[in-house]
Amino acid sequence: MKPTKMRNNQIYRASYQTRSKQLGSPLSKELRKKYGKRSVRVIVGDTVKVFRGEYKEVDGKVARVSTQDNSITIEGIKKEKGKGDKVDILIHTSNVVVTSLNTDDSWRMAKLEGKDPKTVPKTPKPEKKIEVEQKTPKPEKKIEVEQKTPKEKSEEKPTKKEVKKEFKEEKKETKEDQK
Repeated sequence: MKPTKMRNNQIYRASYQTRSKQLGSPLSKELRKKYGKRSVRVIVGDTVKVFRGEYKEVDGKVARVSTQDNSITIEGIKKEKGKGDKVDILIHTSNVVVTSLNTDDSWRMAKLEGKDPKTVPKTPKPEKKIEVEQKTPKPEKKIEVEQKTPKEKSEEKPTKKEVKKEFKEEKKETKEDQK
C-alpha cells in the first residue's frame, strides 16, 4: 500500500476503534513489573508524568481525553493567553508515562491483570450519599375558583361565526367611513 494511503487510514480517516488504540501510553517501570504490560490506554483519572516537550517532568491527573487529537489535558497544566484567559494544553499521549491507574473500571483492571473480564464479577460502584435538607412546608394558598355551568361558559366565548360576522361588519364600517 502506498504511504499516503496508509497515512490517511491511520490518521485522517481512522475509525473510532483505531483512534482509541492510538491513545496508549507507556507504563512506568513499577506498573510494568506489576501488570506485565508495556502500555495502556489513557483514561480520565490516571496520573501521568510528561517526559517530552515544554512541560517535561510535570505530573498530574488526566482531566480530559481527546480522541480526535490523540492527546490529553492534565490538571494544573494551563497556558495563559494574551487577554489573560487560561487554556488547557493538549499533550500527545506518546509524550507521557502513566504513573498510577484509575482503578474504577473492573473490566480494564481484569484485562491488565490478564484475567478474562467476562468471568470477573462486577464490583458495584460506591453510591454517592446525597444530603437532603428538610424544608418546612409552605402554607398552601387557597384559590377560590368560581365554577360555571356550560351555558355560562358558552355565553362568555364568542363562536368563530360570531367573530367573523363582527370582523366583516367592522370592515364595512371602515369602508363607509373612507368614502
